[in-house]
Amino acid sequence: MESLHPGTDVSIGIKKGRESRGSTGREREAGSSPYPRKGPNIFDGIPVDQSAGADDSQRFDQSGAPGMSFQQEMLEKAKELFQLCDKEEKGFITKRDMQRLQNELPLTPEQLEDVFDNLDQDNNGYLTPLEFSMGLGKFIGVEVLSENEGFDTSVHEDTFVSGWDNDLSMLDDEDERRFCVMMQQHGVRELWARLRKDRPELLATFEKFLFKVSAHIQEVHLEKDSMEQEVRSLYEEMEHQIKTEKDRLLYQDSSRQIGKNVELQKELQIREHELEGIVGRQRQLERQLHELSYEQTETRIQNERLRHRNEDLLEQLEHTRHELQTTQFHLGHLQDEAQRERKRKDKDVLNVSKNMQKEKESLLRQLELLREINRKLRDERDAHEARKMTSPSKKPLLKKGSCCWTNFVEPCFNENK
Repeated sequence: MESLHPGTDVSIGIKKGRESRGSTGREREAGSSPYPRKGPNIFDGIPVDQSAGADDSQRFDQSGAPGMSFQQEMLEKAKELFQLCDKEEKGFITKRDMQRLQNELPLTPEQLEDVFDNLDQDNNGYLTPLEFSMGLGKFIGVEVLSENEGFDTSVHEDTFVSGWDNDLSMLDDEDERRFCVMMQQHGVRELWARLRKDRPELLATFEKFLFKVSAHIQEVHLEKDSMEQEVRSLYEEMEHQIKTEKDRLLYQDSSRQIGKNVELQKELQIREHELEGIVGRQRQLERQLHELSYEQTETRIQNERLRHRNEDLLEQLEHTRHELQTTQFHLGHLQDEAQRERKRKDKDVLNVSKNMQKEKESLLRQLELLREINRKLRDERDAHEARKMTSPSKKPLLKKGSCCWTNFVEPCFNENK
């Protein structure tokens, strides 16, 4: 049988014991699952021999510890509880899977979470069957696999677990001691002791498996060291190239910087002259702005005065308009009165004219009548004188108050009236 020693093959493959826990972070970075791969139930790899259990029970009873029958019952119960949680047969359980024990155990969800946190000593977020059984045994006060169970410490064999019988302080490397403690915590020593006692035919296979695992871990560690060395050399080469390129750029920039400084000085002088012109222009604009502000103030005051004056004029205009309307009303009334008076006067004038025309016509008729009377009187006078001359002794033709005169004159006066 090929022997393995933790100080040779296994410890050489792991220089740092904490790499086992850090592998979870690297698996997450690589995109793989942080949980272990699904495998056979580890409870099946921990057989319980009834005959051996009797001897162990007698030995543990002498020391005051529980017997193998109780350990077997607790192991079976732990297996049942684990299978209840791991219904998908993943080979591990999470905190969410732990909540499936609410119907089996008188615990609240918060208490189940506390139990999971206490069992998860590695803080990796999952529990393997071995961690679950060992942690549950410690949680209820029973050790599933004692460190002194199944082997005699007085007999030293050159096997895989013989290295743990030695004092860990003899190991020079701190990482090796951490690795041995880690392997002891994960139950590898207890599993080896159990196989050596119950299934010795599987011990060689188990040691070969551990040897392959340690060799693979060693190869991975060597590959990691090689990659780290390669990365370190690449980093140093990159730093050298960066420094060389930086020096070259600095040399080129120094020659360019001199010319740029001269150009910048000239441009700075031009900008200063432009700035002086801009400052002068700004001052001129400020003076103009002050003058415009003063003029604007005067204009605003003048506008205020004009506004008041306009309001006064509007009031006067309104008053004048009111007076004008009143005057127009009176003027219209007077015009109506004057028109009526003019019409009345025109009517009176027309009536007077008509009366005067009638009077004129009456006078003309009277004049014509008087002329006719006068002519007749002259004719009569002439005739009278002629008769008188011919016959002076005859009486006069007319007497005072003659009816002839009265008959001709009275109708004329009556017509005039």
